[in-house]
Amino acid sequence: MNQRVSVILVVALVISAAATYGVYRIIAARASDRTTIPTVHIVQAARTLDVGTIVKDDDLKLGLWAGTVPPGLAVKKDGLIGRGVLSQIYEGEAVMDSRLAPPGGGGGLAATIPNGMRAVAVRVNDVAGVAGFVGPGTKVDIVLSGNPPGIVNASGQQARTILQNIQVLSAGQNYKTDAEGKPVVVPVVNLLVTPDQAEVLSLVNNGNDAHIQLVLRNPLDSQEAKTSGTAMANLFGSPPRVLPVAASSDMAVRTVIRKPKPEMMEHMEPPPPPPPPISIEIFNGAKQSEAKFARTLEVKQ
Repeated sequence: MNQRVSVILVVALVISAAATYGVYRIIAARASDRTTIPTVHIVQAARTLDVGTIVKDDDLKLGLWAGTVPPGLAVKKDGLIGRGVLSQIYEGEAVMDSRLAPPGGGGGLAATIPNGMRAVAVRVNDVAGVAGFVGPGTKVDIVLSGNPPGIVNASGQQARTILQNIQVLSAGQNYKTDAEGKPVVVPVVNLLVTPDQAEVLSLVNNGNDAHIQLVLRNPLDSQEAKTSGTAMANLFGSPPRVLPVAASSDMAVRTVIRKPKPEMMEHMEPPPPPPPPISIEIFNGAKQSEAKFARTLEVKQ
């Protein structure tokens, strides 16, 4: 090999080695200057905690959190024991103070009711409960159907939306007994309502001729729909007709016959005279007699 080429190769190797070493020193210096991120112990759920569960010591565990702890994140078990769970906390999830009821608030359904609101249980069936799709956190409208009291309804049953955008707290089953003493499963839905809405649901829930239907809606749709209700006769194209109830207790409807006014009687034609009677002579041997019969008007169809 030419001596000149050999010198060039040696110089190139030296330069590349020096450049590689320089880059290594720079990267190592930057890595050594990097500060270590601190870690903090936080409280995590040792198992999945359902709504209404009273938190116990073995339900919680400590884990590591790198960086700044978000506000409201629990870092100690103290103050969490004995509080009720407001929304489900999954296993391994960091426990937020806002996910638990205030101290002394207890657990169960009562802990999930905000201030000023009420929880009302209504009985439904599989159809009225939207075939099982009504669950905690969903929003529903309530439609009332039946016969309005105090009137003779000639248009059939009526239906009207009485409450809208009602939150469901829980949906489950309640066991009752029938007339023979046998256990019967009754689906029950607990709704979050205001005190005024609770009074409306109390009347509907205890009414004999009224039934409710839960209508599932999008939780993000909070707009109130303007409805006027409908009647069974409207579905067949007939306008509703409502008759007033008589004062008697047997629900009879009185027929009032009004006499024409005097000025109307002046222009009325007098009734035609009655037709003459029919005379028939009857001979019985030597005796002769006559019988008269009143004529009747024949009405042609």
